[in-house]
Amino acid sequence: MCCDYLLRRLFLIYYLVVIIVAIPANAFSLCISWMHIRQKNNLGVYLFSLAFSGLTFTIGLSLWLDFLWTGYWTHGGYVCLLSVYSLFTNFYTSEALLCCIAVSRYLAVVHPLKYTFLRKINTAAAVTASIWVSVICFNACTITWEDSYQESNIFPLCYDVILPLSEHMARANVARFFLGLVIPVPLVFVSTWGTCMAVKSNQATNEEERLTVLKLLTVILLGLLFCFGPIHVMMLVRTQCNNCEGLKWFLHVYKISTAISSFNCLVDPLLYCFITKTAKAHFKQVLLFFLRKQNTSEESTPSEVQNTTDFLDNHERIK
Repeated sequence: MCCDYLLRRLFLIYYLVVIIVAIPANAFSLCISWMHIRQKNNLGVYLFSLAFSGLTFTIGLSLWLDFLWTGYWTHGGYVCLLSVYSLFTNFYTSEALLCCIAVSRYLAVVHPLKYTFLRKINTAAAVTASIWVSVICFNACTITWEDSYQESNIFPLCYDVILPLSEHMARANVARFFLGLVIPVPLVFVSTWGTCMAVKSNQATNEEERLTVLKLLTVILLGLLFCFGPIHVMMLVRTQCNNCEGLKWFLHVYKISTAISSFNCLVDPLLYCFITKTAKAHFKQVLLFFLRKQNTSEESTPSEVQNTTDFLDNHERIK
């Protein structure tokens, strides 16, 4: 009991840190990706949707803080179902959008003169909308009240691993394993490999641009494996385990893998938006905008705003 109490507190601290960091990070990411969209950059559409998915998921994640504090669910069945929808919607929209970014970079580098219509902003918007609709429909078919919420005489549970695994849930876990791991990882790997080979052989690409592309695609691949790999493996393992509820090690590993998966709402804005010079410049513009607003409200002198601008410019040159 003492060990379980300590683990709950550790998870509580972890999720609290994720929420505190992810909400402002995704909010900034929304602003920066909107600038990309205004410049007719198709990646801005994917980044904006990634940030929106991460932000909505992080806000919903706050409901679990109370559960980790008390040890049981107190918000009722409908809120539980909504939070489970939010969890899996974030999973599969994020994975699909990361695949879109990897494929888009592959087409831009390997086939710059072909398939240009696929890299237009209208196409990106249509693909993003279809992803959201498909994920919502998939969740509607795989998430049920019986598998998500159970109200016993002792205390209610929401999407807890100790809930009995129904046949419907077992089939859903197998489908999630293929859609969440088997399909996206090879797709991103092939796209990343092809892009890396093309970038290395292109003499017109300088070393800095080459490293930026390689870092971006490597982070996408590692993000898929690290954030979504463990949870989908555990989903598949649970379908093959007759009495997983009685295995303490399984309960702990499953909860740890779920916690790792929530880290994707931090990876998305911090690594995909702020990894390039353009994104850093946009970040500086957004920061300067709010600094000017604050200085104006405090009736600051123009020299103070200029000093702030000079400081950020000098900091950018040092980097």
